[in-house]
Amino acid sequence: MMAALGGMLVSPASAGGNPAAWDADPVATYSIFPPLKPGGTADDAWATGRVVRGYFSMKAPASKPWRIAFLFPHIKDPYWVGCNYGVITEAKRLGVAVRIFVADGYDDIGGQLRKMAEVTADRYDAIVLSPIDLVANNPSIAAARAQGIPVFELANDSTSDDLVSKVTTSLKGMGEEAARWMIHDALRRGLKSVNVGLLPGPRGAGWVTGEVEGSREVFAKAPLPVHVVDIKYGDSDQRLQGHLARQLLREQGQSLDYIIGCTGCAPAASAEIRAAGLQKKINVIAYDLTREIADLIKNGQVSAAADTKAVSQSRVVLNTVVDYLEGRAGKPPHTVLIKLGLIDRSNYASYKLDASIAPADFVPVFSYVPTSQK
Repeated sequence: MMAALGGMLVSPASAGGNPAAWDADPVATYSIFPPLKPGGTADDAWATGRVVRGYFSMKAPASKPWRIAFLFPHIKDPYWVGCNYGVITEAKRLGVAVRIFVADGYDDIGGQLRKMAEVTADRYDAIVLSPIDLVANNPSIAAARAQGIPVFELANDSTSDDLVSKVTTSLKGMGEEAARWMIHDALRRGLKSVNVGLLPGPRGAGWVTGEVEGSREVFAKAPLPVHVVDIKYGDSDQRLQGHLARQLLREQGQSLDYIIGCTGCAPAASAEIRAAGLQKKINVIAYDLTREIADLIKNGQVSAAADTKAVSQSRVVLNTVVDYLEGRAGKPPHTVLIKLGLIDRSNYASYKLDASIAPADFVPVFSYVPTSQK
């Protein structure tokens, strides 16, 4: 477990100027250390490394306003808004300068690579990258390292060996959690077999590969036959996902029992199911949690969601970066996996949403500079 440095937590002001009452409890994690498979994913690290279960406590403020660049694939769905909220609120508490650069989506690897080159040339003190692709970002990470700039990874995965540390969750675990809930629900419904369609997100993204692999592994061991009738890949933009959901329902709607989808996919699928009048037949499960998905669970329009705790991931990675720059905690773990959650209507009332999603009134903010540096 990473050493926890002291310092009482205070509630930072939110971007809109209102107090942000966030949960300061330590975050349940799995810290993974060598030996590790070279060129591996976070799930490979989980399988091959030395895993230490523990809790990550937020750290003392920084001694100087370090400049830290974040690169997101986009900010078109509420998951990345949650990451944005976690970064900005924690930057205020820690007293560091952050800037968030966004590409145009998962089909804009060129845009993300150009932004990576720009922040490397601008000599930021550290870079936190959420890669669009599992392998295509690797040369840019190596180039930053060659310039002496430490690179960390947030949420999305890559196979780069040039990172200081990864902060994410088990991407296969996302698929496993959603699939296990589906199997349990299918047995509760008395189904003898299950037909499921997957809307996992953009092909080639590490989290999408993990979702699908994790789901398939659970399906293969299920106590009843599970048939994946179709997998439709595409950017997590809800408009595109609405189109894919309509296609899936047009082709397979009468045979489907479940649709499992990503953060942009599950709400789109839920809306299309209601429009087709199939809400009593097809249940929707989400691979991850956003405020919109939480509201849909509350209203019974989405059955359940795995939860990678986007806000907590962002806070943990920023604390990890600052500790590294300050030289306060030694070499960090190769990978820090945030423990997954699972939310459905049975635990909705008691679930700690502020560790996972941004407040309803939060508006994305793309930079923060401590007042003394403005």
